[in-house]
Amino acid sequence: MKNTAGKNPSMRTMLKRYRFFAITIVALGILTAVNAEMGREAIDVVGFSFREMAMVIPPVFILLGLLDVWVPKETMVKYMGEGSGIKGVIIAFTLGSAAAGPLYGAFPVALVLMKKGATFSNILIFIGAWSTTKIPMFLFEMAALGSDFAVTRLLINIPGILIISFLLDKFVVTKERDNIYKLINEIED
Repeated sequence: MKNTAGKNPSMRTMLKRYRFFAITIVALGILTAVNAEMGREAIDVVGFSFREMAMVIPPVFILLGLLDVWVPKETMVKYMGEGSGIKGVIIAFTLGSAAAGPLYGAFPVALVLMKKGATFSNILIFIGAWSTTKIPMFLFEMAALGSDFAVTRLLINIPGILIISFLLDKFVVTKERDNIYKLINEIED
């Protein structure tokens, strides 16, 4: 069976594309056959992960659609693009810190920000803020671990994010950065 115009992929193509998923299903089946209790626990973990993703991904993509439609590229370039300075850094930190959800939700947002013209360093700051300075996480730490710990961790993380972002921005070869932006702009264009 031959792949015609990319519409009907062959079984070989499908197996190649989804080989990790197939291997995981086989391994889960073997685990369940060898140790039924452990297999059920693994299936429960997988089910929980799928439910979590099903609750996080749709709202993220709705917000991305709104961001893509409502915010013109010129506005994004003005506030987070080249020459945005401290204003872009503050916006990147604010967007990342105000976010809710797991880190994998940050990457589609970062893609849209890059398509809209945000600088590489501001994207890195956004991802760093999403992963370490989220407001809900800070509030939880204040309640569970105490304000001294939460504030100290935040005060260490903010300069750490800035330093890492600017160093990565300087050390990533301009050609590679341009290739990243080129690939991103080719998506759905």
